[in-house]
Amino acid sequence: MKSVSSISSLLFFIIFLGGVVLEYTTYGPNIDGFWLIGGGFILAVYVSSSIKIADQWDCAVVLRLGKFHGLKGPGLFFIIPLIDRIVCWIDTRTLTTAFKAEKTLTKDTVPVDVDAVLFWKVIDPKKAALEVAEYQNAINWAAQTALRDVIGKTELSDMLEGREKIDKELLNLIDGRTQPWGIQVSAVEIKDVLIPQSLENSMSMQAQAERERQARVILGDSERQIAEKFAEASVTYQDNPVAFHLRAMNMLYEGLKNDNSTIVIVPSSAVDSMQLGAYTGMAALTMGIDEKNKAKNKAKKEASLEKKETEVKDDIEQNEQDEIEE
Repeated sequence: MKSVSSISSLLFFIIFLGGVVLEYTTYGPNIDGFWLIGGGFILAVYVSSSIKIADQWDCAVVLRLGKFHGLKGPGLFFIIPLIDRIVCWIDTRTLTTAFKAEKTLTKDTVPVDVDAVLFWKVIDPKKAALEVAEYQNAINWAAQTALRDVIGKTELSDMLEGREKIDKELLNLIDGRTQPWGIQVSAVEIKDVLIPQSLENSMSMQAQAERERQARVILGDSERQIAEKFAEASVTYQDNPVAFHLRAMNMLYEGLKNDNSTIVIVPSSAVDSMQLGAYTGMAALTMGIDEKNKAKNKAKKEASLEKKETEVKDDIEQNEQDEIEE
């Protein structure tokens, strides 16, 4: 119910004060002019009661002698006291109503608690005032019954995963019930779905098992792909022994280069299979050739030095003979 406006209070005070002043100026302090004060009071009450102010979003439903007279507002408007009566003020803004369904069985007999919120607005204030009593409570009950109906027709998995579909179904169902009341439902949203704790634990274990199964499937597929690549590599190594030997030597190299303290034990069978003995023989032969080359170079250097020394001695002896002859 709307409170008395400040304009009505001001008019009441002005008219009543005017009656008092008129009585005092006309009759003085005598009680002969008391009727002026009474008349001023009645007039002040009548005028202040006839002036009403509605906010921008409010609409006043006015009955005249018990029958619908019209809708008033927003702004300043007048009614006839004792004849006109404002039965309700309708808020035309979009409003929200929270509602819930507790311990309601789903289609697969699982008890759930569902919290939801309803967005609605009055589009026909006349119907909202005349077609239903206390339309806000009626909307709440309509929303609750619709929610219970939808839960009873829906399985738990769909409740948890298909909320958008349920929201649309609730919207159509509730809007169909409230349209005759001049109310339009703009949206319905499910906020939360609560299930029993024991069932929640079971679902969590099931989800964990499903994740582990998927991980094992992925791991098995990866191992299959690796085995296929190994099979392809074995065919390649079988057709090309050089590639196999290079791969084996590369593995040895990778094992030795990271840490000098690493000891790699190579079985003799692996040496034979990789023909490492041949490679060792080739390395020894190469080392022998290098040693021979070094010896030859050393002999050449020594012969060159001896030749130079001989030439120097010959020059000295020739010089001494020349000096003797002179």
